Amino acid sequence: MRHLFTTRPGRDYLIGFAFILIMVGLATYQQDYEIILPEIGALTTGTWIYRKATWINQPVKIFLAPAGTAIIGFLVNQLALGYAVKVYLTLLLILVLLSILRSTLAPSFATGLLPIIVNATHWVFIVAIVVFTASLMIGVFLQGTYRQTAPAPKLQWPTMLGFMLAATLWIGVVWRIDQPQMAGIPPVLVVFFEVAQLPTYSGKLAIKHIIALSGAATLGVVSYYLLGTWLLATLISLPLVFIMLSLLNLKLPAAYAFPLLALVLPTNMFHGLPLTASLAAIFFLGTVYLYKQVMNRLSWTSENES
Repeated sequence: MRHLFTTRPGRDYLIGFAFILIMVGLATYQQDYEIILPEIGALTTGTWIYRKATWINQPVKIFLAPAGTAIIGFLVNQLALGYAVKVYLTLLLILVLLSILRSTLAPSFATGLLPIIVNATHWVFIVAIVVFTASLMIGVFLQGTYRQTAPAPKLQWPTMLGFMLAATLWIGVVWRIDQPQMAGIPPVLVVFFEVAQLPTYSGKLAIKHIIALSGAATLGVVSYYLLGTWLLATLISLPLVFIMLSLLNLKLPAAYAFPLLALVLPTNMFHGLPLTASLAAIFFLGTVYLYKQVMNRLSWTSENES
């Protein structure tokens, strides 16, 4: 226990988990689920604990991108459109905003989709996003690690186009089978957007990602189902996700969003979250894997012919 408090990684984990628990505790005190922001779990882990270079290299965008996409999602949710259409329109506008900001901060997709998923209607949601993302930004500035990071890669048009094509196909399928609630699973889309930008993506890593996302969704649902309170479920599920990721030898911030997402989902989405997360992860991550394999094969063939 002493080692946990005295090492830098240990302190970062404790501070990060405490920050998330403060958010859930405040929501519990106010009895307002719109204060619980699942992607703050991923952002906290990625910025304060893992210190992902591509997330922290421009600290101001830790505030601007998620807050901006949250406002987009909140406003789109006020429109008289079908659920799947709202998700699609929000994804498109998020890509536009990220291109304007020149940001590749993947959690921005989750903060943009959340107000649609939970049907946020009160401005307390926006206030919560602003407060917590601003706090994370300040924390990154205070850490100072961002000064040693390389510039983040630019958002590439082929990546954006591929993202929207895959999202179009997925949303079309779930709309066709009359399951529109499956249109947007934020943590899966966050991982999808990140791995789509990798030069290579192995089948082994794809399988580990699918297991991690499915497992985190299951842990979140089971914890809340058994314990029934926001704070206690969070207190139990987050360490379990940490243990699972350690066993998989993964650092996957998006997985930490699932236990919080389970707390705020409507009933019709809550029970099916593990299955929905699994299917979405298989589709999106499998698509990236197949695409990378095809491109590598074409590249190899072209080199041999030349």
